[in-house]
Amino acid sequence: MAIDPRVDIGHVHLKVADIERALAFYVGVLGFEEQARIGDQAAFISAGGYHHHIGLNTWESRDGTPPPPGHTGLYHTAIRYPDRKALADALRRLVDAGISLDGASDHGVSEALYLRDPDGNGVELYRDRPREDWPVNSDGSLGMGTAPLDVRALLAEAE
Repeated sequence: MAIDPRVDIGHVHLKVADIERALAFYVGVLGFEEQARIGDQAAFISAGGYHHHIGLNTWESRDGTPPPPGHTGLYHTAIRYPDRKALADALRRLVDAGISLDGASDHGVSEALYLRDPDGNGVELYRDRPREDWPVNSDGSLGMGTAPLDVRALLAEAE
């Protein structure tokens, strides 16, 4: 039996080494808004005033280091933007802050930017294409793939 299609993912909590450094990235660069805070132990941030989309905490990670390659853990947090222009603005913010990308891909169904936050957590910033534009294989299955994303063309849409 399939999961109820109304189910969605509400928020993610990230273990970080330093709350202020994490807030400088998620609030200062990406533009999330701080909603609540527990001293230097935790902060809760969101887009649009929701209680929180992302929780940042140092409960088990204060002054810690990222897990080494080859270990289990979160691959990345995916942050969906409502349209291409909003994704372009996110890219402009990254460029202005001097934050480099690990990659940029066109998946047919979406366009995505990949990077690391200050704690080494993977972050995907993406936008979905309209469902009617999703590629479909001859057998009717979804035709997702990975092709290079034209980052310069995307950035030009932010101007």
